[in-house]
Amino acid sequence: MRKIKVYLQYPWKFPDSPYYKYLIENAQKNVEYLNVKKQGGVITNKKKFWFSNKMKKIIRKIINRFYPSLPNAHLSPKGDYDLIHCAHCLSKNKNKPWVADIEYPGQVWANGSSLNHKNKKFVKKILLDKNCKKIITWTKMMKNGILKIFPDVEDKIEVVYPIIPEIKIKKEEHKKIIISFVARYFYLKGGLHALEVINNLTRKYENVEGIIVSEIPKEIDEKYFKNKKIKFYSLMPQKELIEKVYSKTDIFLYPGYSDSFGFAIPEVMGMGVPVVSIDVSTRKEIISDGKNGFVVKNNLSQKELIDSSNKINKDLIKKLEDKCEILIEDKKLLRRFGNEAKKEIISGKFSAEKIKKQMEKIYLEALK
Repeated sequence: MRKIKVYLQYPWKFPDSPYYKYLIENAQKNVEYLNVKKQGGVITNKKKFWFSNKMKKIIRKIINRFYPSLPNAHLSPKGDYDLIHCAHCLSKNKNKPWVADIEYPGQVWANGSSLNHKNKKFVKKILLDKNCKKIITWTKMMKNGILKIFPDVEDKIEVVYPIIPEIKIKKEEHKKIIISFVARYFYLKGGLHALEVINNLTRKYENVEGIIVSEIPKEIDEKYFKNKKIKFYSLMPQKELIEKVYSKTDIFLYPGYSDSFGFAIPEVMGMGVPVVSIDVSTRKEIISDGKNGFVVKNNLSQKELIDSSNKINKDLIKKLEDKCEILIEDKKLLRRFGNEAKKEIISGKFSAEKIKKQMEKIYLEALK
């Protein structure tokens, strides 16, 4: 059978999501991805990472000011391929079929926001074009978000969870309970609240230690750095992160306020680590509360959580702390949650084999 040649169309020069790295590495045998040289997964080069994100913010601000309804649509170069897979964007191509994967509704607009778009006709026209064969969303919540804005595309939209490959590495044996927090953006991902929880628990329990991997803001109180039971690391390549951090982690504490998905969660679950998080965005689609982790209830909107992420929230901190304590004090439950977390990744909704077949089916149908 001839291979299906799929051109990956990125909206930015440096794609910075592990989604595409995992998609490429786990392609079906009869699927070949093109334009993959720049795909390294998450950016960990600090200068490149800073420059890339700075440029995105500047460009989006300009677009938002002068042309807020500009579609996030791009032309792919001519070449020997069968169809286009648009990565977080849409296509302007008229001579090839295409599919698009969308992490959150705002990605169909160039300014990255789905708010205040009174003029939707340009994006709608692209989505209803005959060459647009499928709109892939990573979660059910995001599918519903797109349908709320564009109900006419219901027959084109399908949920395909991201592939999360099983990370085969021997967990480090230790008698302590290690709680980790890992994120690029410290405040937006709930780093301050996670750090406060870890600081409290390391002082309360003799056998508890913490690991923080992030870019720690200079204004963070020195009281945390005086706690010798917490190790602080800057961002590191994924291989090093797995070997140095995930292999030692017993509980992954990740509030993740600004996420629409949050790859760190299923990645660490795949290593048999339960996650304690906040009920925000798509969190309950990833974590089964009370089965393979805990999802703490909260009364704040996602915007309110983000806006207050640089301030101590005693209520949320206490709730996160209580859930971590349940796992610290019940090692049998901790192991059971860990086993269930791993099972979800290997054979559940994030199973690589299931998702590979689903993607192959989408590509084949697009070519009919």
